[in-house]
Amino acid sequence: MVTIDLTSSQRAILTALVNGYQGEESPVPAKTIAETIDREPRTVRNQMSSLNSLGLVEGVPGPHGGYEPTDAAYDILDRRPVDNPETAVLAREFDRVDAVVDGITFTNVHHPELCRARIRFQESVQTLGEGDAIAIGAIPHVGLLIAGEIEAVEPSRNHVLLNVARLETPGS
Repeated sequence: MVTIDLTSSQRAILTALVNGYQGEESPVPAKTIAETIDREPRTVRNQMSSLNSLGLVEGVPGPHGGYEPTDAAYDILDRRPVDNPETAVLAREFDRVDAVVDGITFTNVHHPELCRARIRFQESVQTLGEGDAIAIGAIPHVGLLIAGEIEAVEPSRNHVLLNVARLETPGS
């Protein structure tokens, strides 16, 4: 397997592209990506040229054109394209939002007093911030409910590091 090292800017652009494409399933214009990551459209287009040469994106010409991620883009971001994703309810400050959770990894299960989880979403996490209290669940087919306070947000990877305050499973 070939390893491609992306700059933080390239990773942010590619993540925004995949998020936008999964939401709409149509080409994502450079302007939309630029607004998402707070960059100029010209900067996005310049980076897209290098991402295209790496085989991570394809340009779609025309008035409804833009960019589409390739399978390699999903691989490099360690994501999988999902045709009909199951959503979990994400509640932040009592506001409910449907979100697609791509994965949950418990990072320190052996610690007697502290439980942390790294949660990967298929949407942008830029609206979430450190210190936000969130609850996720129940996760479809599993019934897992997880709640806590956000310790860190990694927007370029759609990751949130959560200090878990409550964890429930069916029957618990």
